[in-house]
Amino acid sequence: MGGNGKLRRWRISFYKSSSAADNKEPPQEFLCPISDSLMSDPVVVSSGQTFERVCVNVCRDLGFNPTLADGSTPDFSAVIPNLALKTAILSWCSKTGSESPNPPVYSDVESIVRALMNSSENQENSRIRGSERELLKGVAETPPALLSHSAMELNPRNLCSSSSSEESVIPNATPLLPFAIRPSCFSYSSSPSTSSEFVTDESPATNISSNSSGEDENYITKMTSLDIYEQEQAVIQLRKTTKTNEEARVALCSERLLLALRRLLKSGYAAVQTNATAALVNLSLEKCNKIKIVRAGTVPLLIEILKNGFEESREHAAGAIFSLALEDENKTAIGVLGALQPLLRELRSGTRRSRHDAALALYHLTLVQTNRVKIMKLGAVAVLLGLLRDSEVAARVVLVVCNLATCDEGRVALMDANAVEFLVDLLRSSEPVSESTRENCVATLQSLSHRSLRFKALARAAGAAEVLREVAEKGSERTKENVRRILEGLRGPPEANEGEEVDWEAVMKGGVTRARYRVGKSDGANSTEF
Repeated sequence: MGGNGKLRRWRISFYKSSSAADNKEPPQEFLCPISDSLMSDPVVVSSGQTFERVCVNVCRDLGFNPTLADGSTPDFSAVIPNLALKTAILSWCSKTGSESPNPPVYSDVESIVRALMNSSENQENSRIRGSERELLKGVAETPPALLSHSAMELNPRNLCSSSSSEESVIPNATPLLPFAIRPSCFSYSSSPSTSSEFVTDESPATNISSNSSGEDENYITKMTSLDIYEQEQAVIQLRKTTKTNEEARVALCSERLLLALRRLLKSGYAAVQTNATAALVNLSLEKCNKIKIVRAGTVPLLIEILKNGFEESREHAAGAIFSLALEDENKTAIGVLGALQPLLRELRSGTRRSRHDAALALYHLTLVQTNRVKIMKLGAVAVLLGLLRDSEVAARVVLVVCNLATCDEGRVALMDANAVEFLVDLLRSSEPVSESTRENCVATLQSLSHRSLRFKALARAAGAAEVLREVAEKGSERTKENVRRILEGLRGPPEANEGEEVDWEAVMKGGVTRARYRVGKSDGANSTEF
């Protein structure tokens, strides 16, 4: 009996201890993912997660979107009170005898969020540095070539500090690209001065098999000759052979041939340099060659040609960088090696072909956040917006601007330069604008309007509403949807005060435009028209 009694007392004691511990430990869903504390005013954000309201306000004010434990990034563009969860938390506190949670102090939450921002920035910088080291490992150092035809540098201005915060979750982050994936220079015939006058054999290019190492050796022998005429003949024939022969492009793109080709990219003879650069463009058209060409150390030479090369050489250099930038693994390396500034200069003052290829190269390079930051550090936002008024390149430049609008720093820089007015003017232009260009303009405006009260003032000043309605009438479904979102945001209240309460039931039923705002004792529908 005594033993049984002891056993019974042990069981009772264990049960009480376990119950007390369980009751005092709040469920994980009651804790804010940012502050890790019991929520006093839980709100559901647009992406579906629940946070403490003060934490959401701090993140909005600091322009920070944290990466959660599951790898997702929340969207703080709208918040709805989670009354069911708040009731459950208060009920749990009552049952367990715990104190009801009080709203956290703003400054305390700000310290937590800033610590998260610093941690995120350190991780991102570490990742970028590691990625750059890996990508640049195979890029050989190349002394700058002493070429003629130097041009003015793009003067850096309006420098902005970089930020490694996560990119905001916004719609239409990837603009349309209704252009060919081959450089413009590839579709044009060569000028007689740099190719045909040197060709003695006008027969079709030789068909080279993937195992034709003898032909590869023949090119290398001529390209490394001290005889300039031999060099010219070699690169002209290489250019002809690789223009249409896909098999030859793969077979000839060896390390030894690329090394020989690099030497000719530095040539002071126009025919040699131009045809060598054009041959490199042809080789770069094959996906399997793109990384190999970058790792062979050709990019610094292409950049030098963009800066100081002959005019037709610059056209092909812009085309080569565009082609190489199509490969994701090359984007960061090309930016690190310094291609952005020469491409911007070529976009501003090059020939028609080089401007088009420079714009598309910049579009693909700015798909990477590090290159977007570099573009803004160069103070190039104002230059890009000014080029939207140049009908020759506007359709391509708007793609670059759309990429910049996908990150917080880009949106700030664009609105500082009054991008809204430039984009609205492009939509309003009397000159014909393609449907894809209109769609990309509207997508960029929609990105700029994301969570921005400043956008409303700029849009009003630019007369955006009327232009957008006209665009929507004849635009695609995607354009109409983006216009609808922009106009809904513009019809909202110009600013949200702490005393205002949103009728979320109306929002969920009919959208933001039908929300009613109650301030103090007054109650009325917001009927602001724009």
